[in-house]
Amino acid sequence: MITLSEIKQMTKEEKLHLMETIWQHLSIDEEQLEVPQSHKKMLEQRAAMAEQGAAEFLDWQQAKKHINKAVQ
Repeated sequence: MITLSEIKQMTKEEKLHLMETIWQHLSIDEEQLEVPQSHKKMLEQRAAMAEQGAAEFLDWQQAKKHINKAVQ
């Protein structure tokens, strides 16, 4: 298994190749995968919040900052 520290040492091209390989592997099995009930529930909750006008939306720059902060 590849560790996070190994991924951080990869070049951008190596990371993209790894992502493509993983995606191809997942795509083969995608019809066999079932969406977990917890994911379905979360999507339903978020859709309901959006319909009620209670959802908060971020532009892409804000979202990237939020994601980067969460993973560091």
